[in-house]
Amino acid sequence: MDRKDIERAKAFAARAHEGQVRKSTRIPYIEHPLRVASILEEMGCAPETIIAGLLHDTTEDTDITLDRIVEEFGVRVAEIVAGCCEPDRSLPWEDRKAHTIGTLRDASFDAALVSAADKLDNLRSIERDLARIGDQVWSRFNRGRNPQAWYYRGVLEGLRSNPTEISSHAILDLLEEQIACVFGMESR
Repeated sequence: MDRKDIERAKAFAARAHEGQVRKSTRIPYIEHPLRVASILEEMGCAPETIIAGLLHDTTEDTDITLDRIVEEFGVRVAEIVAGCCEPDRSLPWEDRKAHTIGTLRDASFDAALVSAADKLDNLRSIERDLARIGDQVWSRFNRGRNPQAWYYRGVLEGLRSNPTEISSHAILDLLEEQIACVFGMESR
């Protein structure tokens, strides 16, 4: 896989997310996977990981299946995307998020990288919105500030306890800093 495949994945993701916007905004959804891919590129990730970053939400938020990702981009990309997916979205929010935290403890290095980049971009978006509209931002989510803080801190803890090299990767330092920016320092 190379740059041409990354560009093809950008176009594929843009078509898949066409017409979608970020929660309670008019921001085209595609901006999020593009930023996730940019973070992964900055971290020096392999093309397959960058492509998975572009496609990480397609199987949850569009009609794209993992089989289609295998057809278009191969098994490795599909495995990384699958490693970033939540379980049954009909489950309660707390159950889905606890499952995500638990799976990050055992996720492959590449799936963990994509998940970390996804959460980092989400937190950066929240920080921008907090500066713009204040605490009103929390009304966009299924759960408010405190449950969100629990979730993002749990994600970091899950990634730090992962036995792969993600546990000491620089992206986790960025994630930890962003959590502190959005939620403040955790009292121990």
